[in-house]
Amino acid sequence: MLNSSTSLPIYIQISELLQREITAGLYAAGDRLPPEVELAKKLNVAVGTLRKALSELALRGMLTRRQGSGTYVCAAKDVGLGGGKSVYEFFKLELLRGGGLPTAQVLAFDKVDTPTAFRVSFSSQCYRVRRLRLLDGTPVALEEIYFDSKHHPKLSAADLGEALYQFYKERLGFWIATAEDHIGQGLAPDWSPAVFALKAGVVCLRVERVAKSSDGVISEFSVTWFDANQCRYVNRMK
Repeated sequence: MLNSSTSLPIYIQISELLQREITAGLYAAGDRLPPEVELAKKLNVAVGTLRKALSELALRGMLTRRQGSGTYVCAAKDVGLGGGKSVYEFFKLELLRGGGLPTAQVLAFDKVDTPTAFRVSFSSQCYRVRRLRLLDGTPVALEEIYFDSKHHPKLSAADLGEALYQFYKERLGFWIATAEDHIGQGLAPDWSPAVFALKAGVVCLRVERVAKSSDGVISEFSVTWFDANQCRYVNRMK
């Protein structure tokens, strides 16, 4: 379930996984989580690592820890009071059962001439990332992402972080504040890899995203093709 090859620390992976499961309703408000020893064994991590993850979620307002009683899920109205945000805050796909830890495999990373449609917002060249998205290790989606090369003229695939929005913030100096998604149907792209169920040309669900940074500038365009037999798109209102 957890990914040893990702740049995200194990405790952050755990906190992200648990937050997505809480948000998906697999743990309800007021529920007590399993005992730490039991949960650590289930996740195959040390108890100390689990405790660090639970502390992170407590800071985000997702959990409350009661001495001598256990760790409890906070009510929805209380979530976020700690000010912390999920690494995958804008990632809207989840397994059909709910939740799932997102990971990504970069299939291609290129510096290309900016497509005509993006030139109103980008400079003459941009980066194009093609990735396979997985949830709990299951391939669920393909992504094609564009961001402006002006932020850093010389990047390679090795520079990219597991969580791209975190990479933007920590390495490129901007962060995504808002995103507008349009969902429809499309054809799986011709670069669909053999491990992905949706082969090139297959009709599938498709999400087009325009994302803006904190200063209101369009900073990313992306397209996601996802396998509705494995996952669903969810946007919960609070």
